[in-house]
Amino acid sequence: MRELIQKAIAFHGHHCPGLEIGCRAAEIAMRDLQFARAEDEEILAICETDACGMDAVQALTGCTLGKGNLIFRDWGKQVYIFGRRRDGKAIRIALRYDSWPHYSDLSPDERRAAAFERLNSASDEELFDIRRIEVPLPEKARIFKTVRCAGCGEGVMEPRAHLRDGQPICPECYGQPYTRGG
Repeated sequence: MRELIQKAIAFHGHHCPGLEIGCRAAEIAMRDLQFARAEDEEILAICETDACGMDAVQALTGCTLGKGNLIFRDWGKQVYIFGRRRDGKAIRIALRYDSWPHYSDLSPDERRAAAFERLNSASDEELFDIRRIEVPLPEKARIFKTVRCAGCGEGVMEPRAHLRDGQPICPECYGQPYTRGG
């Protein structure tokens, strides 16, 4: 297997079609925008999925949530946007719906095998809609003041806190549920 896939597998924990999709998208972007793994925020990634491919993007490109150069849009789409800060160049890589096996009549193992077969036999252009785009890149990550939640006493990033009776309240104490999409 390619060296980059091995890095992604080590990060993600197993090899699966979703991880392979993210690896292909990251490799396309790295080639097109001519970058290696980001050390800081010189490269930005926007992932429109929380599926396995996002782990490949983090492992291969160095774009991470913690560093602030990975933005997650919970849109449920296999779409990856990469931008280079120094000149604003960006590329959008979207898995083509009609390029992917949608075999509802196959077992999960058969679907997985068909997906790997497609990933190993199709060109980048057959699998993905790849295009240069103009998109305003978000500013670099900012460091915010931490305030003490008047409810639980834990620290919370000031812009995430709500005010209740003039006191900062963290999202949990405010009653915001943990959600996934919606």
